[in-house]
Amino acid sequence: MTVALAAVFIAAIPGTAKNDSPVRKDRKSLEKENADLKARMDSLKKEIERYRCELHIADSINSEMIAMYEGNSESDETSISPEDYTAEVSDSLLNIWYLHKKTTVDEEFDMDSVQFQSNVPDSVYIDRIRRMNSFISLPYNDIVKNYIILYSEKMGARFENMLGLCSYYMPVFQETLNRYDLPEELKAMAIIESALNPLAVSRAGAKGMWQFMYSTAKMYGLHIDSFVDERLDPIKSADAAARYLKDAYNIFGDWNLAIASYNCGAGNVNRAIRRSGGSRAFWDIWPYLPRETRGYVPAFVGALYAMNYYKEHGMRPAAVEIPAHVDTFKINKMLHLKQVTELVGVPLEELKNLNPQYKHDIVPGNEREYILRIPYNYTNAFIDCEDSLYRHKADIYFNPSAIKKIKDGGDGERIVYRVKSGDYLGKIASRYRVSVNQIKRWNNLRSNNIRIGQRLVIYRGGKVITSTTSTASSKPGSQPTKATTPTAQKTSTVNPSAEYTIYTVKSGDSLYLIAKQYPGVSAQNIMDFNGIGSNIKPGMKLKIPKI
Repeated sequence: MTVALAAVFIAAIPGTAKNDSPVRKDRKSLEKENADLKARMDSLKKEIERYRCELHIADSINSEMIAMYEGNSESDETSISPEDYTAEVSDSLLNIWYLHKKTTVDEEFDMDSVQFQSNVPDSVYIDRIRRMNSFISLPYNDIVKNYIILYSEKMGARFENMLGLCSYYMPVFQETLNRYDLPEELKAMAIIESALNPLAVSRAGAKGMWQFMYSTAKMYGLHIDSFVDERLDPIKSADAAARYLKDAYNIFGDWNLAIASYNCGAGNVNRAIRRSGGSRAFWDIWPYLPRETRGYVPAFVGALYAMNYYKEHGMRPAAVEIPAHVDTFKINKMLHLKQVTELVGVPLEELKNLNPQYKHDIVPGNEREYILRIPYNYTNAFIDCEDSLYRHKADIYFNPSAIKKIKDGGDGERIVYRVKSGDYLGKIASRYRVSVNQIKRWNNLRSNNIRIGQRLVIYRGGKVITSTTSTASSKPGSQPTKATTPTAQKTSTVNPSAEYTIYTVKSGDSLYLIAKQYPGVSAQNIMDFNGIGSNIKPGMKLKIPKI
């Protein structure tokens, strides 16, 4: 395509076309021609840069995927075996390209094209950044300024909500960062990652305030099973994030590059360094980073600025319900949060807010030791009730059939399994504790035949967990693209064994339009029932549940 454009450009130059003899022209004509040629040249350069960028991104994806797959071909305790190569692996915080689509900006803003204006002079911004006396070098230019205005002026009440949450979470993050001798400024990353929402879930499946993918969470020691997901624990996930950032800084020796790698992976940052000629200055490698990552460091500066100077912009922290003082207890027995609510008196929602990692409100302390956080003013009541606490309605809350159902349900993680030699559906189903029919339904298979290399979508344990994206009350984030706010996980409300109608997708159809034809059925119902995403194509057969 670039060659064709160049040919058109050359052909348009006077004197280069066939049978075009040179003609003597006056100065005014030559100046006009030069201006025209310069405009054409600039246009051509833009086209070339656009195609070069597209090729670079494609190359980044392919190289990252190949490197990850080949680099783990010999499976051991810490590596990823070829059959475990999944979409989650490609989106890990350590070796990823599959970028987070989390909360960067409010969805009416496209930071690639919008240019905010402010009454605050550049000199004031520069002086304020200097007076922050940051250990991390904080750059300032038009891109950074755009994000400073976004966080300090355009977010409004949403950022005030985050400031309210900061009063609880930031001291915890500072303590964690100090423990690893890391700059305290890194705490602002939680704002651009999740808007301080501990239940945040990205489209790609990254979870928690620090947005860890499944494989990276495991790599950094976060426990995930049917009962517990420590990615949702703000304190434990902050510890894992601190260790990741320490590792990244040891690799790059520069905090801006370490921060960028948290977003796009160390592999992409290394490639950008090579393509820039070996420079390790962020703005030198900036043109070679994935597009979404280019705004990550500017967003970090913008969020950090707004955290320090929100008063100067007329903002004030919103009141939050999380208690300022919290006590912790080690739990070594099965404990249901409702037992604590009923005997100790702590409101259930307050317990859930302080302990979001317990997915079913159960602390499985009989399997390993866990921590329970409760408001400090309930500490004495908890100690007084502790002897009887675990026995209270234990036969109801820990009914063997209910516990077995949770354990058999798996953790609901979406896996993309690559079929290898010797595989058959029964074998794969047994490995992931699902049924053959479930695999067939999730992948629209009409028979049990599968082929080597085929990719199958599987939900670990058979429980489909989906995430939606919507505009929430507090939602800044990390990418310079239109952003959405991850929401907490939810399970399908449609019984997979329910009766259904077969619908053949036609040209121009969307799940929304199809769902409108069936009263009581939503687009999400159709996706859950068929085990598919939102992409459909003409000729596809969809099962429409009868609700």
